[in-house]
This record gives sequence, structure tokens and C-alpha cells, in this order.
Amino acid sequence: MSSDAFLVVAFGLGYLLGSIPFGLILTKLAGTQDLRSIGSGNIGATNVLRTGRKGLAAATLICDMLKGTAAVLIANYFGGFNAAMLAALGAFLGHLFPVWLNFRGGKGVAVYIGVLIGMFPPAALVFCVLWLATAVTTRYSSLSALVASFITPIFLWWFGHPELASLFVVLTLLLFYMHRENIKRLQAGTEGRIGEK
Repeated sequence: MSSDAFLVVAFGLGYLLGSIPFGLILTKLAGTQDLRSIGSGNIGATNVLRTGRKGLAAATLICDMLKGTAAVLIANYFGGFNAAMLAALGAFLGHLFPVWLNFRGGKGVAVYIGVLIGMFPPAALVFCVLWLATAVTTRYSSLSALVASFITPIFLWWFGHPELASLFVVLTLLLFYMHRENIKRLQAGTEGRIGEK
């Protein structure tokens, strides 16, 4: 297989892994109501938490992270850095717009972290520290994700990874787009805080 052909395969592999809706699968296996009828209707860990099942939410977070990490590591092993970059983009898009769910998926925070773990682990650590610091200060999960993702490309660029920084500019813009309703609620002062019923 030519290198160009494998780049297409890497993107496709990333998309397929990213599109696995772990939140929906795990909540169905646990016998809860359809996750898409709860809270925001989102398939991510934050909405799984609204079922009251903290263990399921944690499992969803971990699985969604790992599918991003797996896509990157597999593609990098077989095709190198460029393949990993495309797999990362594919995994993120797969999570946001899964073909199995009429292209209505999650908001991408867990996959964003998972891809960072696979591409440059120190940036994943920085993301998590920023997320936690903002969450403790404001108790807004959405704001925490927005702040951490805004800083991530700057961190990558500052530490000499311009190509990764460019990729994460794209992922950050997509993440902001998926949080557009949260941003409106933050501006209006109506966004729910962490721990609120």
C-alpha cells in the first residue's frame, strides 16, 4: 500500500474508532433509559453522569479517551506521524459526527484528551491541570474545557510542535463549535454548574 493510500486508511480507521458511542453502549448495557433522552441528549461522559451512575460516567470518559489514543498509536505504528495526525482528526470527527447516530455525537473533550495522550502526553497533562483548575474555580465543566482547549495549541506551539499546534487549532475550533450552546448559556449566566441537579 502506498503512503498516500495509508493516510486515507488512517483517517478512516480514526473515524471508525472515534465513532464508537461508548456512552450509549454502556448505559444501554446497564439498563438505564436512552442517554439521548436525558439532560442535553449528548452521548458523552458529562451527560452519562446525569443518569446518576458515576461509575458509568467514568467508564465512558476512559473509553472515549482511549479510542482517540488507540487511533493515534495504531496509525503512527504503521504509517508514521502524518498518518497519526490524520487518524487524530478522524477520531475526533467520528466522535462528533458518528455515522451510526445520524451524525449526532458528543462534544469531543474526552477524545481531545485521548489524542493528546497519543501525540504529546505533556500537553494532555497541561490540559487536565487547566481543566481541573478552572473547574474548581468556576464549577463550570464547559468553561473548563473551553479554557483548556484554547491554551493547548499555544502550549504545543511554544514547545516546538507547530504541526501538532495546527492540528489542535482545528480540533479546538470544532470543540468550540460543539459547545456553542454552552457558550450562549455562559454568557447569559444560565449554564449549569458541576454538582447541580
